[in-house]
Amino acid sequence: MTRIIISALCFSMASLLAAGPAFAHASEQGFVLLLPTDIYIRFGVAAVALTILVLTFLPAARTTGLFARKTIITFRQSGFETVTSLAGLTFLFVLVMFGFVGPRDPLSNLLPLFIWTVWWIAFVVVQGLVADLWFWLNPWTGLYRLMQNGFGLQPWFDLPARLGVWPGVAAFLVFMAFALADLAPDDPSRLAIIVLDYWLYTFAGMMFFGGEIWLSRCECFTILLRQFAKLCFFQRGPDGLEITTPGSPLVQAKSLSISAGVFVLLILGSGTFDGLNETFWWLGQIGVNPLAFPGRSAVVWQTLSGLVTANILLIVVFAITLYAGLWLADERTRFREAFGRMVRAILPIALAYHAAHFLSALLVNGQYTLAAISDPWKKGADYLGLGDFRVTTGFFNSRDTVEIIWLSQAGIIVAGHMLAILVSHAIAIDMFRTSKKATLSQLPMAAFMIVYTLIGLTLLASPRGA
Repeated sequence: MTRIIISALCFSMASLLAAGPAFAHASEQGFVLLLPTDIYIRFGVAAVALTILVLTFLPAARTTGLFARKTIITFRQSGFETVTSLAGLTFLFVLVMFGFVGPRDPLSNLLPLFIWTVWWIAFVVVQGLVADLWFWLNPWTGLYRLMQNGFGLQPWFDLPARLGVWPGVAAFLVFMAFALADLAPDDPSRLAIIVLDYWLYTFAGMMFFGGEIWLSRCECFTILLRQFAKLCFFQRGPDGLEITTPGSPLVQAKSLSISAGVFVLLILGSGTFDGLNETFWWLGQIGVNPLAFPGRSAVVWQTLSGLVTANILLIVVFAITLYAGLWLADERTRFREAFGRMVRAILPIALAYHAAHFLSALLVNGQYTLAAISDPWKKGADYLGLGDFRVTTGFFNSRDTVEIIWLSQAGIIVAGHMLAILVSHAIAIDMFRTSKKATLSQLPMAAFMIVYTLIGLTLLASPRGA
């Protein structure tokens, strides 16, 4: 049975590695509507249900044994991360400069292309799959360490413990509101001002309240990327570089605070609404003709209210699902602990939705990024030797290639849910120490996972109008 689970995961992860993100494209979506997506959806949901069924009969030791860790390279911390952080900061400032003085077209300017395509799409996925690159490239830590070591910098104020991670929660919601509802989130000069202001805001917070405290509780991107780093294959262990089963650090990790748990749910809820926000169904709900979309300015408040409502709904449903499982296992008094641990199982789903949703965007905007690197000032340069390079979307005009893209996206979503089920069950075993209680506690969660798989695949196949 262990081999069945591992084989299924490997098959789904192979689909993941064959793929990339999804800004709506008319030809692509038209072909998707011609595909037998109902059959694919049924098979995807069945794969998730089969994983749950196998885990029900799998011995507890076998389940927890799936999450192994092995040190492959021994090394000591050398402080090199300060150098790489300063390099990342320098590169960020160069991008900001391009935002101010580079081409005005967002598809030719390096700042919006790197922020929205290279960093928000590709970097986040690599961070969650491969290794914790943010540890090395965080653009605040290097300069802060230099000032701390050179000037004996000490925090001026204490950040109240009762605030938890709520400042980070608020910051992430503001970011998602900007990404989804702002009228021009990719305008180069406007984005340059926002990026620079946010960098200064974060660095000031680190100066006033302490670097690690501010980053771990208030800086939403560090919080998000550190959570996703717990899913990757390569981990920084106490003795060096470890290779792990994805999600291994989640199984025995300490319980998150309520605010940190809510943050994890916001990642999934916001990503889900991002997909819903483009569908005919949603546009119909807010009274917009999907075939004559009036532009972002006409739906700002609808988008903001939908974003908030979707996240509140997910938090409530997850809490009810978790409590129902604890009630079945007769462990209702452990809700706070269970919430802080079980919510980590949401991370594989959140990363999968992120990768699947933005796959087609990466395929197109990645080409624009390559062209902009080769000709950053839009004056006919060809630093990369690309020759007569043209951005193409031809793969959206063929049913065969669209089918490969859609199946890759579906495979990503299914793989994320299968891994989430494994992580959730292993956490339950570690918490309750008996297979019976672990299985009982996971019955409502299993239903939640199946329904969410269905929702995710349905959204993927839904007609889009924006």
